[in-house]
Amino acid sequence: MKIITQNKKAFFDYEVLDRIEAGLVLTGDEVKSLRAGNVNLVGSFAVLQGSELVMINCYIGPYSHAYDKKSEDAARRTRKLLVHRRELDKIAGDISRKGITIVPLKLYFNDKNFVKVELGLCKHKKAHQRKEEIRERDIKRETRRELKGG
Repeated sequence: MKIITQNKKAFFDYEVLDRIEAGLVLTGDEVKSLRAGNVNLVGSFAVLQGSELVMINCYIGPYSHAYDKKSEDAARRTRKLLVHRRELDKIAGDISRKGITIVPLKLYFNDKNFVKVELGLCKHKKAHQRKEEIRERDIKRETRRELKGG
């Protein structure tokens, strides 16, 4: 598994409740662009449109050597996600609950060199939860420093 990119901001803004692996429908030059690392997941999310799961606002930059040059609008186009029907039904049930969002956490090539996206069923963190998490991280860092130094 070769990780292309991770959405670090999602782990800061959301509490991940469950993870799901999904395939991604792409064009050939988009795959080449992913191999070059020209992608950004910050601000992207997935929604149900009819009976399909789609990822919105994921930036995959245009490939520099492609014959057909894509515009910046095409770089943020809506992309279809491939999941099994049972998983789709489970996701539909989960997001019907209030406050659940589907956020892409990681984009990677699997063993067969297919592009996969790891989706997280997430709940948005409140400001006090974020502050508490930062405080705990600082305390851990201080204790590690004390143990290492003395």
